Amino acid sequence: MADVQEYIMAQQHQGAPSRAESIATSFCAPVKQKIPYQAFKAFCEEKDEISSGYVTCTTWSSSRLDCDAKRWRLFADLLNDIAIFMEILAPVFPLWFTLIVCAAGVFKCIVGVAGGATRAALTVHQARRDNMADVCAKDGSQETLVNLAGLLISLFLVPLVSDSLWVTYLLFLLLTLLHLYANYRAVSSIVMETLNQSRLSIVLDYYLRERRILSPAEANPQEPLLPGLGLQVTVSLGVPLKSLVTSVSQMDKLMNGNHSRYLLGWRADTGHLAVVLHEQARSIDMIRATVHAEILHRKTRSTDPQRFTILTETHRQLDQIFPDFHHALGQQLPATLAIIMSQLCSYIPWSRIWQK
Repeated sequence: MADVQEYIMAQQHQGAPSRAESIATSFCAPVKQKIPYQAFKAFCEEKDEISSGYVTCTTWSSSRLDCDAKRWRLFADLLNDIAIFMEILAPVFPLWFTLIVCAAGVFKCIVGVAGGATRAALTVHQARRDNMADVCAKDGSQETLVNLAGLLISLFLVPLVSDSLWVTYLLFLLLTLLHLYANYRAVSSIVMETLNQSRLSIVLDYYLRERRILSPAEANPQEPLLPGLGLQVTVSLGVPLKSLVTSVSQMDKLMNGNHSRYLLGWRADTGHLAVVLHEQARSIDMIRATVHAEILHRKTRSTDPQRFTILTETHRQLDQIFPDFHHALGQQLPATLAIIMSQLCSYIPWSRIWQK
Protein backbone atom coordinates (compact mmCIF):
# COMPACT_ATOMS: atom_id res chain seq x y z
CA MET A 1 0.00 0.00 0.00
CA ALA A 2 2.81 2.40 0.85
CA ASP A 3 4.50 1.54 -2.44
CA VAL A 4 1.38 2.49 -4.40
CA GLN A 5 1.22 5.77 -2.46
CA GLU A 6 4.81 6.63 -3.36
CA TYR A 7 4.41 5.65 -7.02
CA ILE A 8 1.32 7.84 -7.35
CA MET A 9 2.95 10.85 -5.76
CA ALA A 10 6.16 10.36 -7.74
CA GLN A 11 4.10 10.94 -10.88
CA GLN A 12 3.26 14.41 -9.60
CA HIS A 13 6.94 15.34 -9.77
CA GLN A 14 7.73 13.55 -13.04
CA GLY A 15 10.60 15.23 -14.77
CA ALA A 16 11.67 16.95 -11.57
CA PRO A 17 15.18 16.42 -10.20
CA SER A 18 15.91 13.57 -7.83
CA ARG A 19 15.39 13.95 -4.08
CA ALA A 20 19.09 14.45 -3.48
CA GLU A 21 19.26 17.03 -6.26
CA SER A 22 16.17 18.79 -4.92
CA ILE A 23 17.63 18.99 -1.45
CA ALA A 24 20.94 20.30 -2.71
CA THR A 25 19.17 22.80 -4.98
CA SER A 26 16.97 24.04 -2.15
CA PHE A 27 20.00 24.69 0.00
CA CYS A 28 21.56 26.63 -2.87
CA ALA A 29 18.43 28.54 -3.87
CA PRO A 30 18.70 31.53 -1.48
CA VAL A 31 22.17 32.36 -2.78
CA LYS A 32 22.57 31.75 -6.49
CA GLN A 33 26.35 31.93 -6.41
CA LYS A 34 26.78 29.48 -3.55
CA ILE A 35 29.88 27.37 -4.20
CA PRO A 36 29.52 23.56 -4.61
CA TYR A 37 31.36 22.84 -1.36
CA GLN A 38 28.82 24.82 0.63
CA ALA A 39 25.95 22.97 -1.05
CA PHE A 40 27.64 19.66 -0.32
CA LYS A 41 28.20 20.73 3.29
CA ALA A 42 24.53 21.68 3.66
CA PHE A 43 23.47 18.34 2.19
CA CYS A 44 25.74 16.55 4.67
CA GLU A 45 24.16 18.52 7.51
CA GLU A 46 20.77 17.15 6.47
CA LYS A 47 22.19 13.62 6.51
CA ASP A 48 23.79 14.30 9.88
CA GLU A 49 20.43 15.34 11.36
CA ILE A 50 18.86 12.12 10.08
CA SER A 51 21.69 9.99 11.50
CA SER A 52 21.42 11.79 14.83
CA GLY A 53 17.70 11.08 14.88
CA TYR A 54 18.37 7.39 14.26
CA VAL A 55 20.85 7.15 17.14
CA THR A 56 18.66 9.20 19.48
CA CYS A 57 15.59 7.09 18.78
CA THR A 58 17.53 3.87 19.36
CA THR A 59 18.92 5.14 22.67
CA TRP A 60 15.61 6.54 23.90
CA SER A 61 13.14 3.79 23.04
CA SER A 62 14.89 0.55 22.06
CA SER A 63 14.33 -1.01 25.49
CA ARG A 64 10.55 -0.66 25.08
CA LEU A 65 10.27 -2.17 21.60
CA ASP A 66 10.09 -5.77 22.82
CA CYS A 67 7.49 -4.96 25.48
CA ASP A 68 5.14 -3.01 23.21
CA ALA A 69 5.88 -4.55 19.82
CA LYS A 70 2.31 -4.22 18.56
CA ARG A 71 1.97 -0.59 19.60
CA TRP A 72 5.34 0.40 18.10
CA ARG A 73 4.54 -1.51 14.89
CA LEU A 74 1.38 0.55 14.41
CA PHE A 75 3.22 3.74 15.39
CA ALA A 76 5.88 3.05 12.74
CA ASP A 77 3.22 2.63 10.03
CA LEU A 78 1.51 5.88 11.02
CA LEU A 79 4.77 7.83 11.17
CA ASN A 80 5.86 6.45 7.79
CA ASP A 81 2.68 7.77 6.17
CA ILE A 82 3.23 11.15 7.82
CA ALA A 83 6.81 11.26 6.50
CA ILE A 84 5.65 10.46 2.95
CA PHE A 85 3.01 13.18 3.16
CA MET A 86 5.59 15.71 4.37
CA GLU A 87 7.86 14.89 1.42
CA ILE A 88 4.90 15.38 -0.91
CA LEU A 89 4.14 18.81 0.54
CA ALA A 90 7.78 19.95 0.70
CA PRO A 91 7.93 21.44 -2.86
CA VAL A 92 4.79 23.47 -2.14
CA PHE A 93 6.69 25.41 0.57
CA PRO A 94 10.07 26.29 -0.96
CA LEU A 95 11.12 28.48 1.98
CA TRP A 96 10.57 25.58 4.38
CA PHE A 97 11.66 22.84 2.00
CA THR A 98 14.87 21.96 3.83
CA LEU A 99 13.26 21.88 7.27
CA ILE A 100 10.35 19.72 6.06
CA VAL A 101 12.62 17.25 4.27
CA CYS A 102 14.93 17.00 7.29
CA ALA A 103 11.97 16.36 9.60
CA ALA A 104 10.61 13.72 7.23
CA GLY A 105 14.03 12.08 7.16
CA VAL A 106 14.17 11.96 10.96
CA PHE A 107 10.68 10.44 11.02
CA LYS A 108 11.79 7.76 8.56
CA CYS A 109 14.77 6.99 10.79
CA ILE A 110 12.37 6.42 13.68
CA VAL A 111 10.30 4.22 11.37
CA GLY A 112 13.43 2.24 10.52
CA VAL A 113 14.28 1.66 14.17
CA ALA A 114 10.75 0.85 15.32
CA GLY A 115 9.77 -1.13 12.24
CA GLY A 116 12.92 -3.23 12.09
CA ALA A 117 13.00 -4.01 15.80
CA THR A 118 9.31 -4.87 16.06
CA ARG A 119 9.55 -7.06 12.99
CA ALA A 120 12.21 -9.09 14.80
CA ALA A 121 10.05 -9.30 17.94
CA LEU A 122 6.99 -10.41 15.99
CA THR A 123 9.06 -12.91 14.01
CA VAL A 124 10.09 -14.55 17.28
CA HIS A 125 6.40 -14.76 18.20
CA GLN A 126 5.51 -16.30 14.83
CA ALA A 127 8.30 -18.89 14.97
CA ARG A 128 6.17 -21.44 16.80
CA ARG A 129 8.68 -24.26 16.31
CA ASP A 130 11.83 -22.15 16.75
CA ASN A 131 12.00 -21.88 12.94
CA MET A 132 13.21 -18.28 12.79
CA ALA A 133 15.06 -18.69 9.47
CA ASP A 134 11.99 -20.22 7.80
CA VAL A 135 9.71 -17.42 9.00
CA CYS A 136 12.19 -14.70 7.94
CA ALA A 137 12.59 -16.24 4.48
CA LYS A 138 8.84 -16.45 3.92
CA ASP A 139 8.37 -12.93 5.26
CA GLY A 140 10.92 -11.65 2.76
CA SER A 141 9.20 -13.50 -0.09
CA GLN A 142 5.85 -12.09 0.92
CA GLU A 143 7.25 -8.56 1.01
CA THR A 144 8.72 -9.02 -2.48
CA LEU A 145 5.36 -10.19 -3.85
CA VAL A 146 3.55 -7.28 -2.20
CA ASN A 147 6.02 -4.78 -3.70
CA LEU A 148 5.55 -6.35 -7.13
CA ALA A 149 1.77 -6.15 -6.77
CA GLY A 150 2.09 -2.51 -5.72
CA LEU A 151 4.17 -1.77 -8.82
CA LEU A 152 1.62 -3.39 -11.13
CA ILE A 153 -1.30 -1.55 -9.52
CA SER A 154 0.55 1.77 -9.71
CA LEU A 155 1.17 1.23 -13.45
CA PHE A 156 -2.60 1.10 -13.86
CA LEU A 157 -3.52 3.93 -11.46
CA VAL A 158 -0.87 6.55 -12.22
CA PRO A 159 -2.01 7.35 -15.79
CA LEU A 160 -5.57 7.83 -14.50
CA VAL A 161 -4.66 10.48 -11.93
CA SER A 162 -1.63 12.19 -13.44
CA ASP A 163 -3.67 14.98 -15.06
CA SER A 164 -5.37 16.14 -11.85
CA LEU A 165 -3.51 17.26 -8.75
CA TRP A 166 -6.61 17.08 -6.56
CA VAL A 167 -7.47 13.56 -7.70
CA THR A 168 -3.89 12.57 -6.93
CA TYR A 169 -4.11 13.93 -3.39
CA LEU A 170 -7.54 12.38 -2.88
CA LEU A 171 -6.32 8.96 -4.00
CA PHE A 172 -3.27 9.29 -1.75
CA LEU A 173 -5.54 10.11 1.20
CA LEU A 174 -7.81 7.12 0.51
CA LEU A 175 -4.86 4.74 0.18
CA THR A 176 -3.33 6.10 3.37
CA LEU A 177 -6.54 5.54 5.33
CA LEU A 178 -6.84 2.03 3.88
CA HIS A 179 -3.19 1.36 4.76
CA LEU A 180 -3.65 2.47 8.37
CA TYR A 181 -6.91 0.54 8.78
CA ALA A 182 -5.38 -2.65 7.38
CA ASN A 183 -2.35 -2.32 9.65
CA TYR A 184 -4.53 -1.69 12.69
CA ARG A 185 -6.60 -4.79 12.00
CA ALA A 186 -3.47 -6.85 11.39
CA VAL A 187 -1.75 -5.71 14.59
CA SER A 188 -4.87 -6.09 16.71
CA SER A 189 -5.30 -9.69 15.51
CA ILE A 190 -1.93 -10.76 16.97
CA VAL A 191 -2.28 -12.84 20.14
CA MET A 192 0.87 -12.50 22.24
CA GLU A 193 1.30 -15.19 24.89
CA THR A 194 3.45 -13.05 27.18
CA LEU A 195 2.60 -10.14 29.46
CA ASN A 196 3.55 -6.54 28.93
CA GLN A 197 2.41 -3.68 31.15
CA SER A 198 -0.87 -3.17 29.29
CA ARG A 199 -1.84 -6.83 29.21
CA LEU A 200 -0.89 -7.28 32.86
CA SER A 201 -3.15 -4.37 33.79
CA ILE A 202 -6.04 -5.95 31.88
CA VAL A 203 -5.46 -9.41 33.36
CA LEU A 204 -5.07 -8.07 36.90
CA ASP A 205 -8.13 -5.84 36.70
CA TYR A 206 -10.26 -8.80 35.60
CA TYR A 207 -8.73 -11.08 38.25
CA LEU A 208 -9.53 -8.64 41.05
CA ARG A 209 -13.18 -8.61 39.94
CA GLU A 210 -13.76 -12.21 38.86
CA ARG A 211 -10.89 -14.14 40.47
CA ARG A 212 -10.03 -15.64 37.09
CA ILE A 213 -7.07 -15.15 34.75
CA LEU A 214 -7.93 -14.14 31.20
CA SER A 215 -6.46 -16.31 28.47
CA PRO A 216 -4.14 -14.69 25.88
CA ALA A 217 -6.96 -14.84 23.32
CA GLU A 218 -9.24 -12.94 25.73
CA ALA A 219 -6.70 -10.36 26.94
CA ASN A 220 -5.05 -9.36 23.65
CA PRO A 221 -8.14 -7.85 21.95
CA GLN A 222 -8.54 -5.53 24.96
CA GLU A 223 -4.97 -4.20 24.75
CA PRO A 224 -4.90 -0.50 23.78
CA LEU A 225 -2.71 0.06 20.73
CA LEU A 226 -2.68 3.86 20.86
CA PRO A 227 -0.52 5.75 23.38
CA GLY A 228 -2.25 7.24 26.40
CA LEU A 229 -5.02 4.65 26.52
CA GLY A 230 -5.52 1.98 29.15
CA LEU A 231 -5.20 1.79 32.94
CA GLN A 232 -1.59 0.66 33.09
CA VAL A 233 0.71 2.51 35.45
CA THR A 234 4.02 4.11 34.57
CA VAL A 235 6.49 2.17 36.72
CA SER A 236 10.29 2.14 36.62
CA LEU A 237 11.69 -1.23 37.63
CA GLY A 238 15.24 -1.37 38.98
CA VAL A 239 15.96 2.27 39.87
CA PRO A 240 18.75 3.44 42.21
CA LEU A 241 17.85 3.66 45.90
CA LYS A 242 18.41 7.42 45.92
CA SER A 243 15.52 7.84 43.47
CA LEU A 244 13.05 6.77 46.18
CA VAL A 245 14.71 7.42 49.53
CA THR A 246 15.82 10.87 50.66
CA SER A 247 15.85 10.27 54.43
CA VAL A 248 15.98 7.52 57.05
CA SER A 249 12.35 8.14 58.03
CA GLN A 250 11.24 7.68 54.44
CA MET A 251 13.16 4.41 54.27
CA ASP A 252 11.34 3.22 57.40
CA LYS A 253 7.98 4.07 55.81
CA LEU A 254 8.84 2.08 52.68
CA MET A 255 9.98 -0.88 54.79
CA ASN A 256 6.88 -0.92 57.02
CA GLY A 257 5.03 -4.19 56.38
CA ASN A 258 7.36 -5.05 53.52
CA HIS A 259 8.69 -8.63 53.52
CA SER A 260 9.55 -8.72 49.82
CA ARG A 261 12.78 -8.42 47.86
CA TYR A 262 11.91 -4.99 46.54
CA LEU A 263 11.04 -1.47 47.69
CA LEU A 264 8.06 0.19 46.04
CA GLY A 265 7.59 3.93 46.26
CA TRP A 266 7.38 7.20 44.38
CA ARG A 267 10.25 8.85 42.56
CA ALA A 268 11.35 12.11 44.13
CA ASP A 269 11.77 13.82 40.75
CA THR A 270 8.65 12.76 38.80
CA GLY A 271 6.25 11.31 41.38
CA HIS A 272 5.86 8.15 39.30
CA LEU A 273 5.98 4.74 40.92
CA ALA A 274 9.35 3.02 40.93
CA VAL A 275 10.88 -0.17 42.31
CA VAL A 276 14.26 -0.75 43.93
CA LEU A 277 15.22 -4.41 43.58
CA HIS A 278 17.07 -6.43 46.18
CA GLU A 279 20.21 -8.15 44.95
CA GLN A 280 18.53 -11.54 45.51
CA ALA A 281 15.36 -10.59 43.62
CA ARG A 282 14.14 -13.18 41.12
CA SER A 283 11.64 -13.11 38.27
CA ILE A 284 8.74 -13.82 40.62
CA ASP A 285 9.72 -10.84 42.79
CA MET A 286 9.76 -8.57 39.75
CA ILE A 287 6.33 -9.75 38.67
CA ARG A 288 5.04 -9.21 42.21
CA ALA A 289 6.53 -5.69 42.27
CA THR A 290 4.81 -4.82 38.99
CA VAL A 291 1.48 -6.23 40.20
CA HIS A 292 1.93 -4.29 43.45
CA ALA A 293 2.52 -1.09 41.50
CA GLU A 294 -0.68 -1.66 39.50
CA ILE A 295 -2.73 -2.12 42.68
CA LEU A 296 -1.13 0.84 44.47
CA HIS A 297 -1.74 3.06 41.44
CA ARG A 298 -5.46 2.30 41.69
CA LYS A 299 -5.59 3.32 45.37
CA THR A 300 -3.44 6.43 45.79
CA ARG A 301 -1.15 9.01 44.19
CA SER A 302 2.18 10.59 45.10
CA THR A 303 0.41 13.72 46.40
CA ASP A 304 -1.81 11.79 48.83
CA PRO A 305 -0.78 12.44 52.50
CA GLN A 306 -1.94 8.90 53.39
CA ARG A 307 0.04 7.21 50.63
CA PHE A 308 2.50 5.42 52.95
CA THR A 309 -0.35 4.03 55.07
CA ILE A 310 -2.02 2.74 51.90
CA LEU A 311 1.32 1.31 50.78
CA THR A 312 1.52 -0.74 53.98
CA GLU A 313 -2.05 -1.98 53.45
CA THR A 314 -1.27 -3.06 49.89
CA HIS A 315 1.69 -5.10 51.15
CA ARG A 316 -0.75 -7.12 53.26
CA GLN A 317 -3.16 -7.35 50.33
CA LEU A 318 -0.38 -8.70 48.09
CA ASP A 319 0.54 -11.30 50.70
CA GLN A 320 -3.02 -12.62 50.43
CA ILE A 321 -3.77 -12.51 46.70
CA PHE A 322 -0.42 -12.84 44.91
CA PRO A 323 0.24 -16.58 45.57
CA ASP A 324 -3.10 -17.53 44.00
CA PHE A 325 -2.68 -14.96 41.21
CA HIS A 326 0.79 -16.24 40.40
CA HIS A 327 -0.36 -19.87 40.40
CA ALA A 328 -3.29 -19.12 38.09
CA LEU A 329 -1.04 -17.04 35.85
CA GLY A 330 1.41 -19.92 35.46
CA GLN A 331 -1.41 -22.27 34.46
CA GLN A 332 -2.92 -19.89 31.91
CA LEU A 333 0.24 -18.61 30.21
CA PRO A 334 2.54 -21.06 28.42
CA ALA A 335 5.56 -18.77 28.77
CA THR A 336 8.07 -19.19 31.59
CA LEU A 337 8.63 -16.49 34.21
CA ALA A 338 11.87 -15.40 32.55
CA ILE A 339 10.10 -14.85 29.21
CA ILE A 340 7.23 -13.05 30.91
CA MET A 341 9.69 -10.71 32.62
CA SER A 342 11.57 -10.00 29.38
CA GLN A 343 8.30 -8.68 27.92
CA LEU A 344 6.90 -7.08 31.07
CA CYS A 345 9.92 -5.02 32.07
CA SER A 346 12.13 -3.14 29.68
CA TYR A 347 15.35 -2.58 31.60
CA ILE A 348 16.66 -3.59 35.03
CA PRO A 349 19.97 -1.86 35.68
CA TRP A 350 20.13 -1.53 39.49
CA SER A 351 19.89 -3.78 42.55
CA ARG A 352 20.62 -3.14 46.22
CA ILE A 353 21.01 -4.96 49.55
CA TRP A 354 19.18 -3.92 52.73
CA GLN A 355 18.29 -5.48 56.03
CA LYS A 356 14.68 -6.58 56.40
